[in-house]
Amino acid sequence: MRLDSSIAAIVTGSASGLGEATARHLASFGVRVGVLDLNPERGEKVAAEIGGVFARCDVTDDASVAEALAQVRGRHGVERILVNCAGIVAGRRTVSRDRETGALVAHDLGSFTKVISINLIGSFRMIAQCSVAMAGLEPLDADGGRGVIVSTASVAAEDGQIGQAAYSASKGGVAGMTLPIARDLASHGIRVMSIMPGIFHTPMFDQISEEYRKSLAQQVPFPQRLGNPAEYASLVESICRNDYLNGTSIRLDGTIRLAPK
Repeated sequence: MRLDSSIAAIVTGSASGLGEATARHLASFGVRVGVLDLNPERGEKVAAEIGGVFARCDVTDDASVAEALAQVRGRHGVERILVNCAGIVAGRRTVSRDRETGALVAHDLGSFTKVISINLIGSFRMIAQCSVAMAGLEPLDADGGRGVIVSTASVAAEDGQIGQAAYSASKGGVAGMTLPIARDLASHGIRVMSIMPGIFHTPMFDQISEEYRKSLAQQVPFPQRLGNPAEYASLVESICRNDYLNGTSIRLDGTIRLAPK
């Protein structure tokens, strides 16, 4: 797929982190980007700086997604690219001790469900609503290509650590549904890929100490540092441009394999 002003894109979670880097990178080629996020202050700032359109979007709500897509499509037309970056991280052991009573307690289903609802079901909701619109577009090339979808899984899908049951389940689901969705959408000329980032320097890392960041970086074999969101964005670009990439997940991790904790 070419990347220029004839192409429209939707990027969720694009007010910060991997999503923001991706939105900015795509816009640098002239792509018309819809910035979808729950944070209007940051989202509107990013959209203004890249010449995009911001729409507030809760990926757990059908009506919110439909309204956000309609708002962006009203300006840009139907998207050819969807990048799912909206997500949350939560850590809790399956069984832990209550800090006040010392009693053994089970992982609460509320927080588990929330992670699955945002990271996994939210990604699928976006895929379903975007792909039905993409399928109605005219093909871009002789192969019949109409669009490309990139979702964010995680190395935690394969190397889940202690306390990551919910997060790993959600990201494992993203990776696991990539191939069947790609097969579902093949007849419509829509490619489906996932990226499995390792440890990236996103805004949540600004809340931890420099010493702890360095210790995390030292766990990466090479290059021995945290990933840069621009490197994630660059891989999104490569996926969009390479029409033979389809139906798989790519680890982007400096060859790290996470230890139990």
